[in-house]
Amino acid sequence: MKLSLLSLLMLFITSPIWPIGQNPIVGDPLLIVNVSTNELAYIDQGEIQEVHKVATGKLGDETPVGLFTIVVKAKDPYYRKKDIPGGDPNNPLGSRWLGFDANDTDGRIYGVHGTNRPESIGYSITSGCIRLPNEIVEQMYDEIPIGTKIYITDAEEAYLEIAQNIGAIK
Repeated sequence: MKLSLLSLLMLFITSPIWPIGQNPIVGDPLLIVNVSTNELAYIDQGEIQEVHKVATGKLGDETPVGLFTIVVKAKDPYYRKKDIPGGDPNNPLGSRWLGFDANDTDGRIYGVHGTNRPESIGYSITSGCIRLPNEIVEQMYDEIPIGTKIYITDAEEAYLEIAQNIGAIK
């Protein structure tokens, strides 16, 4: 029994679907967030598909910068901080959650999510997360698999240049 479990584990780890390494694979979906401009670019198949205004972290609760991985997806996410159930109109997380592993977290602290305050989009106002209008995050939720890379920056580089520098496009 142990031998077959070990063999199965080794097969899974060496599989091409196992998330080895930090950089995305050419052609895979990629999110790039610029916290200086409060924009998110969605890149897929080596091309910019969409660019959206977002809300990002406020002074003292900045959105972490770096290359991270989407590790959690949730419909109607529960807001733990204030014990607000998913789907409740008072839930600030909106209708979808794409959690990423910034600062060695488990995808439940930092995320790309919807909002019940669409007027906040475009501002640095969150507790470190990235807010999108519900309609947009719902569309992305359906298109972005777990394992998708998210690159968060404050640099003034073009999105395609960033994607090329981290190996997401040729």
